[in-house]
Amino acid sequence: MQKSILIIGACGQIGTELTYALREKHGADSVIASDIREGNTDLMASGPFELLDATNYEAIEDVVMHYEIEEVYLMAAMLSATAEKFPMRAWNLNMNSLFNVLNLAKEKKINKIFWPSSIAVFGPNTPKENTLQNTIMEPSTVYGISKQSGERWCEYYFNKYGVDVRSIRYPGLISWKTQPGGGTTDYAVEIYHEALNNKKYTCFLEEGTTLPMMFMDDAIRATISIMENDSENIKIRSSYNLSAMSFDPSEIAISIKNHISDFEISYEPDSRQSIADSWPKSINDAEAQKDWGWKPEFDLEKTTKTMLENLKA
Repeated sequence: MQKSILIIGACGQIGTELTYALREKHGADSVIASDIREGNTDLMASGPFELLDATNYEAIEDVVMHYEIEEVYLMAAMLSATAEKFPMRAWNLNMNSLFNVLNLAKEKKINKIFWPSSIAVFGPNTPKENTLQNTIMEPSTVYGISKQSGERWCEYYFNKYGVDVRSIRYPGLISWKTQPGGGTTDYAVEIYHEALNNKKYTCFLEEGTTLPMMFMDDAIRATISIMENDSENIKIRSSYNLSAMSFDPSEIAISIKNHISDFEISYEPDSRQSIADSWPKSINDAEAQKDWGWKPEFDLEKTTKTMLENLKA
């Protein structure tokens, strides 16, 4: 029998692509997309959609019961740069939405949850290079604080109530299909659009700001992979480190120049610089590799080639 899946926050950068991938895998009618507002035309045409406020427990419960949902992917969140402007709104969205799905699972109304964490859980005192799974975590942003708190609650609900919740700490994500949603690593998407349209880009981070990044196809593959693995393989119930590549704005500019020789980059750091400075430069994801066989497929060169080809098309 086909399992039924609910994606909450399906219209965001990750949610959109995750919806397409899960519908391709399980059939359109088995995957219910939902968000607080409608998504793009393609998403809306690709299968069932429900308007849903992630902070409204009863509304989520209604959708879960109506469609007999077994698995929930909770992708709704306010991201790092936006969350700094609206701290309490970000906290309420990021935390209450998580409690809603954890409690539904605790009450045995759903079987399995995916909840994304982020490299934002780390802070200024975290060792920057090859950041380990277990290390100093003192996040200095609202987004990071909410994600670190969420990790602790996920582990608590697993240990205390046996809730099957799974999570990965996403690095910065790069996609040609969807626009970024107010994060600190958004420059790594914007730069490709600007390179094709204007052959120049003004970066909001300083040259030399190295951050962990990942192409969206890898992120989607990792998300589905951790959810499809046997429960006994998932040893970490807070959130797994996940890694693919690390680079700074000048390195991505060089990779673009290999394809667009007259491309130029300049730098005007803004408030996002201090957020980026608090994050690691590279991530050690040995546990994800060992426990559930994680391996990235995209490096910077392959990412740049794929981005430019698809944006051009």
